Amino acid sequence: MRRATRDDLGPLPVEVAPRLLGAQLRTVVDGAAVHLRITEVEAYHGRGTGPVPDPGSHARSGRTARNDTMWGEPGHLYVYLSHGIHSCVNVVCGPDGSAGGVLLRAAEVIEGSDAAASRSGRSGRDLARGPGRLGQVSGLRHALHDGIDAVGDELRRGARAELWWGDPVAAIATGPRVGVAGIAGTAAFPWRFWIDGDPTVSAFRWGRGAAEAAGG
Repeated sequence: MRRATRDDLGPLPVEVAPRLLGAQLRTVVDGAAVHLRITEVEAYHGRGTGPVPDPGSHARSGRTARNDTMWGEPGHLYVYLSHGIHSCVNVVCGPDGSAGGVLLRAAEVIEGSDAAASRSGRSGRDLARGPGRLGQVSGLRHALHDGIDAVGDELRRGARAELWWGDPVAAIATGPRVGVAGIAGTAAFPWRFWIDGDPTVSAFRWGRGAAEAAGG
């Protein structure tokens, strides 16, 4: 494997997302290291990014204090708070001047399982199954680590993050994003990608109004 570069992450998020499968997010937080092999992701485009407006993105209406990291240079991590509880980790990507990110939805813990279990209170394949759990075991926290650079070398409030690039994965599945409301959570946006058959991948569920928008 090799360290990811900003050029790797320069294309549109929907193009970068499948290439992140099999890549690794390696973190060291307060001296404890955890290595995560990424198995499931979702792409999100901000306003003006790509040919199709994305109503499911945090940056769909433009730049705000919350989504500011999404508008920055590729390779930083957008760490946001979900439901007031879970810190979720996104890899910022896309052309300069645009907003976009790839949500890391699930991963396999390949190093640091003791630290991951201590942070989460769980063990086994479910350690990083789902974006909230992945964020928890990574040790990265909103708002302490929002914007941390995973391509350059940065120490931010006791944390380091590194994104490592691997060979392309052959068995990739794609479909609607999980739990996203309305049309943005249907097959109109097949922007969720996962390693087919991997046991760490999370289960699909419809978002509010998405099943109706899909005609289901």
